Amino acid sequence: MRKLLCVLLLTALLAVLLTACGDKSGPTGSLNVYTSMKDSLIMTLVDDFVAKNPDIIVDIKVAGAGTLMSQIEDERKNGKIIADVLWTSEIPDFYYMKNEGLLLHYTPAGAENIRNPLNNTDGYFFPARLGTMGIAYNTQLVSTPPASWHDLLGPEFANGFAIADPSTSGTALMGVAMLKNAFGTEFFHDLKANGATIGQGSSQVIEAVATGELAACLAVDYITFDKAATGAPIALAYPPEMIVIPSPVAIFKDSVNLENAKKFTDYLISQDAQKIIASTGTLPILDGVTVPKNYNIPPVAEAMARIITIDNAGASLLKDGIVDMLLNIMR
Repeated sequence: MRKLLCVLLLTALLAVLLTACGDKSGPTGSLNVYTSMKDSLIMTLVDDFVAKNPDIIVDIKVAGAGTLMSQIEDERKNGKIIADVLWTSEIPDFYYMKNEGLLLHYTPAGAENIRNPLNNTDGYFFPARLGTMGIAYNTQLVSTPPASWHDLLGPEFANGFAIADPSTSGTALMGVAMLKNAFGTEFFHDLKANGATIGQGSSQVIEAVATGELAACLAVDYITFDKAATGAPIALAYPPEMIVIPSPVAIFKDSVNLENAKKFTDYLISQDAQKIIASTGTLPILDGVTVPKNYNIPPVAEAMARIITIDNAGASLLKDGIVDMLLNIMR
């Protein structure tokens, strides 16, 4: 009996020791997500994800993409990137991180069904939503909604149109790159001749339109819709040539929570997640998911047919040239 008791005690002690030794990597249910998505969207998505995966504890850091990249670079210099997943709209950052060897090569479940305008990603990142840009205009100042980009060259928009600074706004950078692809640099010379200016950030130029300081601006969809929801006299027009800007998501290669990160990225392209994304007035990446009609956004298939095509990787590499081109013309 005494020998059996000793064996049982030794077995229990060994189990405790093994558990302690195996717990060095922290909770198995952890996940760190860095994102520039607006709070209401990411919190709704995370709540739904956690409801489906109650064993995973998600820590979210929400900040501007530039702030997040600065933190990631600081963490990298200190020897460890804390983030497991990054989701922003700054496309150049993802090509940079891919080239630096920071990202995990991963194909999420269902990836073959998504609408993906990005090129040369080599399986290291993919879009989780498709942001759009159009012409936000003040409905009290503009009697006829602009039907084309060249309407901005008319008298109704003289000295009243602005573009956010592409040196600080990633969406403005890609929007300018697409418009340059579609209409050449002459289009920006014509805008300048009609009194167009460079503003600050995307939110600032949209606020200026809402208050009547500007008649119109190059605008991001969800920021414009959020402003309109407050009762501001602002609306968004989509010319035939559409600016569609993917918001990529990626997993860091050295993540200590790889399986949870994979689950989260798989979730982001699921029907449930895409319905939440579409409900906020942003294009989903799945054809079967629709945006509510009150947002007046074309279905994803139509938007992709109207998209201004661009070499995203090339535009990312030529960021400084695109910024210099616009600023030299407009300032």
